[in-house]
Amino acid sequence: MIGTPNNGRLRLAFSLVNGSQDLGPDSTPVSHAGSECGAIEFTREDVEALVSEKMKSKNKFNYKERCENMMEYIKRLRLCIRWFQELEGEYAFEQEKLRSALELTERRCYEMEMALKNKDEEMNLIILELRNSLASLQEQLVKEESEKKAAMDSLVKEKEARDSIERSKASLSEELDKVRAELDSANQRIESINDMYKLLQEYNSSLQIYNSKLQTDVTAAHETIKRGEKERLAAVENLHNLRGEHKSLQDQLTSSIASQDGVMKQKDALLNEVACLRMELHQIKDDRDQYQQQAQSLAVEASKYKELATNSSGLEEKCLSQGNQIQILHDQLAVAERKLQMSDTFALEKRKEFEGQKEIIEELHKCLEDAEFKLIEGEKLRKKLHNTILELKGNIRVFCRVRPQLADDSSSNHGKVFSYPTVMEYLDRSIDMTHNGQKHSFIFDKVFMPDVSQEEVFVEISQLVQSALDGYKVCIFAYGQTGSGKTYTMMGKPGQPDEKGLIPRSLEQIFQTIQALQHQGWRYEMQVSMLEIYNETIRDLLSTNRDSSRFENGVTGKQYMIKHDANGNTQVSDLTIVDVQSSREVSFLLDRAAQSRSVGRTQMNEQSSRSHFVFTMRITGVNESTEQQVQGVLNLIDLAGSERLSKSGSTGDRLKETQAINKSLSSLADVIFALAKKEDHVPFRNSKLTYLLQPCLGGDSKTLMFVNLSPEPSSAGESLCSLRFAARVNACEIGTPRRQLNIRTSNSRLSYG
Repeated sequence: MIGTPNNGRLRLAFSLVNGSQDLGPDSTPVSHAGSECGAIEFTREDVEALVSEKMKSKNKFNYKERCENMMEYIKRLRLCIRWFQELEGEYAFEQEKLRSALELTERRCYEMEMALKNKDEEMNLIILELRNSLASLQEQLVKEESEKKAAMDSLVKEKEARDSIERSKASLSEELDKVRAELDSANQRIESINDMYKLLQEYNSSLQIYNSKLQTDVTAAHETIKRGEKERLAAVENLHNLRGEHKSLQDQLTSSIASQDGVMKQKDALLNEVACLRMELHQIKDDRDQYQQQAQSLAVEASKYKELATNSSGLEEKCLSQGNQIQILHDQLAVAERKLQMSDTFALEKRKEFEGQKEIIEELHKCLEDAEFKLIEGEKLRKKLHNTILELKGNIRVFCRVRPQLADDSSSNHGKVFSYPTVMEYLDRSIDMTHNGQKHSFIFDKVFMPDVSQEEVFVEISQLVQSALDGYKVCIFAYGQTGSGKTYTMMGKPGQPDEKGLIPRSLEQIFQTIQALQHQGWRYEMQVSMLEIYNETIRDLLSTNRDSSRFENGVTGKQYMIKHDANGNTQVSDLTIVDVQSSREVSFLLDRAAQSRSVGRTQMNEQSSRSHFVFTMRITGVNESTEQQVQGVLNLIDLAGSERLSKSGSTGDRLKETQAINKSLSSLADVIFALAKKEDHVPFRNSKLTYLLQPCLGGDSKTLMFVNLSPEPSSAGESLCSLRFAARVNACEIGTPRRQLNIRTSNSRLSYG
């Protein structure tokens, strides 16, 4: 099982095989000097083979050989654990180094961040001021430029307008002269046209007269033609003579008609010319009026432009001064831009430096995560090896839990009584107690600090509860003084799901696992019983007739007997056993049992349990495909609290109860001492409690004890006694747990045990 040279090379360490990263090339190599392990290293295969190795012997009745093999196996396990602890210590040292380096780097980074932040704030303020001044300067510049541009534009417009006015004035004067000349010529033409119009009118009248004459001539000619036609019929012989006359008459008529048409055309042409002349005359009059208006407006504008010309010299001087101011602002803007560029360069350098420090921090974080991963894997392996050793040795596991301060506790801090070492080797496994100025240290399988929740406590025992489904006998019991939180650990607070105790959570896990295993062919049957041991008398908490189990005139109505068979099963005669199918049914039975349990008020606890409460679940599992059958038992016990009569102030019935409780717990201590000394006779029969727990304390059961402690300084004496008792319990060897596994027969029924 020990790593040996293989092909001239040593085997890799377990942490490397496990997938975690080794130290860097520049780190110091692992040293084993001064260690019992020397240069021995283990691989994952070695550890798994060592954990799963079974004891083999030629003769199973040769106990000496089996003991020697067992001792040799335990030596190898211890050697492996010691090697692993040394490796874990080195990892812890490396982690501390990495953590210190990380803290130093983080401090430096924080200082640099603060300096950079301050510098950034200063630069931001400077930049803000520069930007504000730049904005104001730019606004001023824009305003001045706009004013200058407006002045220049107005000046250019004025010059252009003045030139255009002068040009238009010259052109208008020329046009006016032309118009006047045209007007004179037009007047002359109008006069000539009027004269011509008069002549035309006279000519027209003469033409009309001539036309009327022609009309009369035409009428006479028509009449003559008519007469000639009438006469033609009568004088056919005179036709040739009359043709000449008729032809001459037609020529005269045609010439007269042609002359009449020419006169009409001349008349129309004259009329059109007269109309055109009239239109031209009207147009000339309109143009004259328009030109007069334009001349008046141009005269007004010329006066305005003369005034602007006088003001242009002042505007030019103002533009010159504004140009000088703009140049000054440009210079200031250039200086501000240079300062801004320098600040940007400085900020960029600081940012690059910050990014480098950030990368270093990320690398350190990765190294720290790797180290933490190695520690977690190592802690898992340590727990596995530790549990394997405990199972092989048969030790009773002990968990220690300190309850938190309550509102009615004294105001003193519990840190003055209990402290928790932070050494990696004993982290969450050791507790220190200070009493009367002396420090007492104890190491258990697990130590729960006051701020640990119920769920975190249950996670640590969940695998033990699972063992009951796998066919093992499991016993978990809570021990401690009155008011130390035993009932809270086992039962929790009613009506508050987040504060459920171990018993309700164990039941939920069992039924959830049963549901998950159904598809693999497993079928389970569960039976539940609950009893209490009150004044050395067994009471059935699920009995329908509660009066039968109470005292009547000093004699109980029903006697319950405890019996153990050869297989280590326990039976209590006439005890009520209930078949259950769900966690809801069991919760109902727990509430019913809690109402029937004996509680009382003392000076140490408002509601003190005056009896030992025992919850038992018997589990039978059958795999229908493989015909395998498992029989497991889960015992969850809430012991009554130990107390001193001087502090509890018990009298009467409370006094008898206290005496009976202390007697049974003393008997439990006697049994533990006898088991620790490996005496031949163990006094299990001295008490009903120890006799009932005999299979759990001296048989093949997986047993776990919760030692509950009160943080009050006034209870320090009782807490020290509880811790010493728990240390003795942790050292007891009760035998290797044995799984109840067999093949189902045709008539198999789980026996009560």
